Amino acid sequence: MNKPPKILLVGCGNMGQALLKGWLEQGWARSDIQVVEPDKDAQSTIESLGVEVSGARVANTHAEVVVLAVKPQQLKIVLPDYLDFTEKGHVFLSIAAGRPIAFYESILGSQISIVRGMPNMSASIGQSMTVLVGNSMVDHRQHEACEAVMAAVGRVAWLEDESLMNTVTAISGSGPAYVFLLIESLAAAGIDMGLSRELAAELALATVAGASVLAINSEVDPAELRRQVTSPGGTTEAALAVLMDNNALLELMKEAVHAATERGQDLA
Repeated sequence: MNKPPKILLVGCGNMGQALLKGWLEQGWARSDIQVVEPDKDAQSTIESLGVEVSGARVANTHAEVVVLAVKPQQLKIVLPDYLDFTEKGHVFLSIAAGRPIAFYESILGSQISIVRGMPNMSASIGQSMTVLVGNSMVDHRQHEACEAVMAAVGRVAWLEDESLMNTVTAISGSGPAYVFLLIESLAAAGIDMGLSRELAAELALATVAGASVLAINSEVDPAELRRQVTSPGGTTEAALAVLMDNNALLELMKEAVHAATERGQDLA
């Protein structure tokens, strides 16, 4: 897409602000972005970035993409405010977790272009992994526009099967929390073995960060990297014997992702 699409951002909490800052850093013109956000503190932050913000719905917009970044429970209240936008060829891109496309169609209509997206917390540093899925009304131009909107904060992939979005949420949406828990646990184990809290935290953070960058930039898969760092009879092998005994870590992770997926289905 040659020119970034014009955007109306509805909701500008933590994720909305991450998106907004990402767009600006990627060269979006401030005049091409409008924001709706009722919170006064958030409004001050948005205004400080030089972007137009309104406390309530805007009557007129030049936007091509309406990005819905409100909490899932607020959608039933917010969406009816934008029913008149459905006649103007907008594509609605929602990053609210759990709500299926059918939910949006039940309010906005089945002939409206709707895309669901699931970014994650790393959007705040431009390192999100976002998965998108759209209904049959999304055309090629809108597909490109939505991809450009989310690519401003990281990587983007598309799904054909919407039913897999809950699993996507369980892995990449919730996934940063699993990694943070790993960091916490590594640090706690170091403290338990006598390291200072400061050094244990630094070791855990740097190790997870470095391993992640290595895995991303490597031409081999993580399983092979694991084998490369595991010397026969060495310390790593001793640790992995515990983590991999009866596939302990694998089974625990499967159970966790399954629980998160089921919860996503319940919330829908």
